Amino acid sequence: MSPDSQHAAAEIDAIVAAAGGWRGDALARLRRVVLSADEGIVEEIKWRKPSKPEGVATWVCDGNVAMADILKAAVRLTFPQGARLDDPAGLFNARLDGKTVRAIDLAEGDKIDDDALRQLVRDAVRVNRGG
Repeated sequence: MSPDSQHAAAEIDAIVAAAGGWRGDALARLRRVVLSADEGIVEEIKWRKPSKPEGVATWVCDGNVAMADILKAAVRLTFPQGARLDDPAGLFNARLDGKTVRAIDLAEGDKIDDDALRQLVRDAVRVNRGG
């Protein structure tokens, strides 16, 4: 793991810890699944701004694969190329009207199929690689 990747991982650890409770648990689980989908996926922090100095946890492999946001009532995992992905398990439940982006919102108590999510991430990597 490069020093940049180690730094990003530590920052994402901090985002998970700051979220705490069910949001932190959900983000930690999503993170584990995303990272397990492809060995080429690396973590980065993007989109720092005054209103969000911690930035956005982002997983990258030949382009952005997914990014996570902590919302009031959900943890959102956004796929910038989501509209190009098959979603046979019906995981996408947010940002469905956009031309490119799709997202998964997890509220407290929601469950997600890890294998279906892992496949969605693999498909996102494939799209990024030109597939």
